[in-house]
Amino acid sequence: MKIAPSVLACDFSRLGEESLAMEAAGADLLHLDVMDGHFVPNISFGAPVIKSLRPRLSIPFDVHLMISEPLRYARDFLQAGADYITFHIESDSPVEKTIETIRQGGAKPGLVLKPVTEAQAVFPYLDQIDMVLVMTVEPGFGGQAFMEHMMSKVRAIREEIDRRGLSVLLEVDGGIDEITGPIAARAGADVFVAGSSLFKQKDYAAAVKNLRERCAGALSPQG
Repeated sequence: MKIAPSVLACDFSRLGEESLAMEAAGADLLHLDVMDGHFVPNISFGAPVIKSLRPRLSIPFDVHLMISEPLRYARDFLQAGADYITFHIESDSPVEKTIETIRQGGAKPGLVLKPVTEAQAVFPYLDQIDMVLVMTVEPGFGGQAFMEHMMSKVRAIREEIDRRGLSVLLEVDGGIDEITGPIAARAGADVFVAGSSLFKQKDYAAAVKNLRERCAGALSPQG
């Protein structure tokens, strides 16, 4: 079970400090949401911000591109130090070419599905990617309510990954906390993006540990 704090929920005036604190708290990935105001109705930050963070942190960067043309900007995020780059299958860029560019640039590519997109959309690409991200809210803004009906999509993707014997990570993002995380874990998720539920806590280490244990515990016989 991997925990990926989303910096979209942090205090942006203390972005570096907050990111370092989550790394020290034991987070597995740092989730960085890039929004262009076109693909989604919000704007966040771009490659220069990520590049400025990279020298200060050793934690893997999980960069989620909510932009219309991920292929056009992929090299910028590769040069900024992204370890994972996930982009939306619904974007305007050719999927296979974008995957190939990310892979050749030294990062691990992944695909993201909006709530409206069916699980089967990613099946043709599963053997080419390292991660699938299922959005459990409409992308664009933090603090939204978890969509539990997305768990049927998570289950379908997990079954297909396992059927093929692939080692693709299955990530969920949106409304994840100590209650919804275990629901997603039971459906087959193994990476949990959490924003508000982590950054609102005073003790980040305890918050990360609690979320990881709750998600892992959901798979035990008692869970």
